[in-house]
Amino acid sequence: MDKTKLNNYLTQINEVIANGHYKDNFESLNNYPEPTWYKNAKFGIFIHWGVYSVPAFQSEWYSREMYIKGDPAYEHHIKTYGSQKDFGYADFIPLFKAEKFNPTDWIELFKASGAKYIMPVAEHHDGFQMYDSDLSEWNAAKMGPKRDILGELKRAAEQEGLVFSASSHRAENYWFFNGCREFDSGLQDITYQEPYGFADPACAFGGVGQTHNIYSAPASKEHLEDWLVRTCELVDKYQPKIVWFDWWIHNMSFKPYLKKFAAYYYNRALEWGEEVAINYKYDAFAYSTAIFDIERGQLGDIRPRLWQTDTAIAKNSWCYTENNDFKSPIDIVCDLVDIVSKNGCLLLNVGPKSDGTITEEDRNVLLSIGKWLSVNGECIYNTTYWNTYGEGCTKVPDGAFTDVQREDFTSEDIRFTYRAPYIYATVLSWPKNNKVTIKSLKNNSKHFLGHIKNVEILGYNGPIRIARRDTGLDVIASESIDTEYPVCLKITIE
Repeated sequence: MDKTKLNNYLTQINEVIANGHYKDNFESLNNYPEPTWYKNAKFGIFIHWGVYSVPAFQSEWYSREMYIKGDPAYEHHIKTYGSQKDFGYADFIPLFKAEKFNPTDWIELFKASGAKYIMPVAEHHDGFQMYDSDLSEWNAAKMGPKRDILGELKRAAEQEGLVFSASSHRAENYWFFNGCREFDSGLQDITYQEPYGFADPACAFGGVGQTHNIYSAPASKEHLEDWLVRTCELVDKYQPKIVWFDWWIHNMSFKPYLKKFAAYYYNRALEWGEEVAINYKYDAFAYSTAIFDIERGQLGDIRPRLWQTDTAIAKNSWCYTENNDFKSPIDIVCDLVDIVSKNGCLLLNVGPKSDGTITEEDRNVLLSIGKWLSVNGECIYNTTYWNTYGEGCTKVPDGAFTDVQREDFTSEDIRFTYRAPYIYATVLSWPKNNKVTIKSLKNNSKHFLGHIKNVEILGYNGPIRIARRDTGLDVIASESIDTEYPVCLKITIE
């Protein structure tokens, strides 16, 4: 990056913070308000699409794994493209043409899925920006497709009423390619080179699957300043309503820069008159200063401050690969209901092919979710959590990377959401006998001592019998409800 541009931007950042409401410390950032639109939206689409979509092998970490001796991607690369020295990761860029990319088609699909916001990856660990940057030539507007991907998606989304946000994975670029130093890769002696970054060999994070280490070697001042300026440029040029960060920002060296970014972003949002948010993992930010995000996992109970799950339709990868293993839309809808009942949002990822097309498997999942939400959306959108998130015996594992570990839900598994005067009780697996007992609404329940005026089943027009007993609220549908998807009971209270 040009030093003059860097220093000018750093000066601008400091001036905005000095003159703004928010300062670069957690005391000032404390109790930053949760955006109202975010709390109401509940469901968004993540988009992992970039140069890594060209090899389409293993995962979006191909750019790292192709330089790790012994990794399947290392051997695959040599067999398919030749040695890393002769064909490096950057040589995929001209092959990333996005020749069939149509942002309007994407947004129409995402809107049909019921999503209310989108989040394309602005820059992944591979150091290639998917937007038009003034700070680097290594971006999609100047190389590869030679299109401002983020700008096109932002315009298309906002025309259809979807909120635009973006993710940055730039932090990890500092060490992401460090495997290239272990052999004759053509990069073994680099100091700093885009898109490979510093490829710092001192970082403790080694092969895939090792523990994310907050105490690993700190990033250099050069990388941290570069990260801050790039991220602030992303904010200024595209005004995303959320900026999402991947996990390595919780390395201690980032702490002062995270506070600077938050103060800058929040002050800019005040200038725009917009509600914005930052997503973080682990404890990179203080609890009350940003929105917590948990990767491929959920929470076991209600979190009073808004939170988010980010997960993917594919179980094995975030980007498109030729062997993706896709989740069932039924399971995703169940997870959405569970997440919302605990005051969370679901950010669901799709991985388009390198040419810009979205697979039929992804499309079918998204449209199936949208079909369910077209009937049951009122139990999701604009709701909040109730006195208890739910009931039932099926345990939802608490924590990251647990999204495929839970057992199937049963008819006793019920989740609650609320919007006066309605309690929504969503039965995650409708019983064959068409009878449900809601224990949390029994007589003299500690959760609800009020009166129930009416019960209806969303999407069902047949007769319903209800009886409130000491064991629970019995709801019986006279006609069979034949579905594998969750069924929502709309309970009017007075």
